Amino acid sequence: EPSRMFGLWSTFSSALSYLTLAVCLGGLAGNGLVLWHLGLHIKKGPFSVYVLHLAAADFLFLCCQTAAFVAQTALGVRDTLYLAITFVGFSAGLGLLAAFSAERCLSYVCPTCYAGCRPRHTSGVACGLLWALSPPAVLLPAHACGLLRARASPLACLRHQAASVAWLLSLACTACAAALLLFLWVTCCSQRPRPKFYGIALGSALLLFFCGLPLVVYWSLRPFLNLLLPVFLPLATLLACVHSSAKPLICFAAGRQPGRREPLRAVLQRALGEEAGLGARGQSLPMGLI
Repeated sequence: EPSRMFGLWSTFSSALSYLTLAVCLGGLAGNGLVLWHLGLHIKKGPFSVYVLHLAAADFLFLCCQTAAFVAQTALGVRDTLYLAITFVGFSAGLGLLAAFSAERCLSYVCPTCYAGCRPRHTSGVACGLLWALSPPAVLLPAHACGLLRARASPLACLRHQAASVAWLLSLACTACAAALLLFLWVTCCSQRPRPKFYGIALGSALLLFFCGLPLVVYWSLRPFLNLLLPVFLPLATLLACVHSSAKPLICFAAGRQPGRREPLRAVLQRALGEEAGLGARGQSLPMGLI
């Protein structure tokens, strides 16, 4: 009986791993397309900068997950080092999604105030800060807790882990709260047409809530979940890969017009609400401000 249970668990774990790999490969293709078009073929407006960096963070996370799968399957290497490294990309993506959702919400709820107060390079500065903050937010607690092949220090581990969890939960709450406020404002308070980016903001928040938060929960309660629920990590990893892989699909679906065949570049511009024209300085103006 124990050997049969072990065989079933091994089969289930292997199936989850290969399913995760398939999702990763699809996500790499989708995010690669977004990077290609936004990076090289679309004049970057204030919000497309966020989407470009978000696609880069998701691409990095999926690349690391694919590399971890190859190392574990082909080489038989299982190391907590991979968890810490892959989580850096996930943390950066979470921060970028929070900043994108908050700015999109403000641009629609308070368009006049937002247009007058927003500095020109806000998007680039915010993306740079979030990329700079993500590695220490993940690697410092990982080092203190012994995930980076160093000796664990219980007090330092507890202190850094608490700060890391607080940071990640604040980002997740910001992204979800901004999407919820946008939904309520569009549904109940605003007489203006539904903004073009509405589908992206709402879809990304739902993806985060259902598919991204389980990995944050695992990072927060890692020792207990490893002991009490070993299946949680592979399931949370699969859901996190779905979270990173599905965002390009949401972008393309939000910008697509039924019955029309268009280049992906035009679809992306419409989804972001930045196709309406160029501002005085050559940047695309967000639709919420026009």
